[in-house]
Amino acid sequence: MNVKYTVIKSMKAKFTIDPDITKAETLPAAFYRDQEVFDAIKEKVFLKSWQWIGDENLVSLPQAVYPFVLLESYLTEPLLLTRDADDAIHCLTNVCTHRGNLVALHPNKSKKLICTYHGRRFKLDGTFESMPEFETAADFPRPCDNLHKFPLEKWGPLLFVGLNPTFDFKKVLDKMKERVGFLPLDEFSLNNALSKDFLVHAHWALYCDNYLEGFHIPFVHEGLNATLDYGTYKTEVYEHCNLQIGYTNEATEVFDFPEGHPDYGKKVAAYYYWVFPNMMFNFYPWGLSINVVKPLSLNRTKVSFVSYVYDPSKLDKGAGSALEKVEREDEFVVENVQKGVNSSFYKAGRFSPTREKGVHHFHRLLAEFLNA
Repeated sequence: MNVKYTVIKSMKAKFTIDPDITKAETLPAAFYRDQEVFDAIKEKVFLKSWQWIGDENLVSLPQAVYPFVLLESYLTEPLLLTRDADDAIHCLTNVCTHRGNLVALHPNKSKKLICTYHGRRFKLDGTFESMPEFETAADFPRPCDNLHKFPLEKWGPLLFVGLNPTFDFKKVLDKMKERVGFLPLDEFSLNNALSKDFLVHAHWALYCDNYLEGFHIPFVHEGLNATLDYGTYKTEVYEHCNLQIGYTNEATEVFDFPEGHPDYGKKVAAYYYWVFPNMMFNFYPWGLSINVVKPLSLNRTKVSFVSYVYDPSKLDKGAGSALEKVEREDEFVVENVQKGVNSSFYKAGRFSPTREKGVHHFHRLLAEFLNA
């Protein structure tokens, strides 16, 4: 059997996905229903990768402070964005290094970070500055008295943080820029009216599985299938991300590419980028829809849709239209799969070598990170 699921004392489970997609089997049903595996994914996958956390407008002015919680109900990690007087943006832990109090409780403007519990002070870059009643403390302060600073990457206005990442996110961004780097992301505007959260009663990875293949489009998305040319639908796999390209033959909205672009002369209606483990960046002629898949429990997931509009005249046209309808169609299928993988008689499936390269890539990465 090409997929192996072995319970071991040291790490709960070990998974193996054959690198040859023509021979490989999917992750076993046990992956989606094992609470110990779900918990292990926090440390071995989410803490070792990157997350999109919003855009620089959260801290638009010098001395801006913005506290938030990363993946609440799963990682539930208190973080803090700051922009210092030199206009540099930092992502810090929002936990005081004295007794663990939250440092900032609300977005504000401040020259310093001051813990409201005992008055420990930090600079906006997280450097410890002062603390009352510690004059006689030996070997103080130490580096561990600074607020922990997390690696932060920026693409246009978009911000990404890695808690303890094991791969270089610049390589991911470079791959995305090959196709969409010509788009002026700094001119994209957040549209709260188009942004929305969805609750899906299924394992978070099942939602990603569904996103990562266009195989289901003719069967599930009648409207989208009428726009996209299924025969030319294409998946490209990179190291920690992959891309699905939706070409079209219809007289619909397509990208206007500059000369020298890899798809110059082709009719592309959408670029669907997936970034390991749980992020989707869907580029349409009207702008960008970001989907973040947020685990809540073994069979509950929140999916946040966040839209940035570039050309409002192209909204509700082409592949980038009726996104909520497409989402509801996906939810219906994914929730039925959740019920199916709980069957005593379903063990694992096989990959379509032509249509499920993205799913195979995802499963291989999950196995790699969980086994590390």
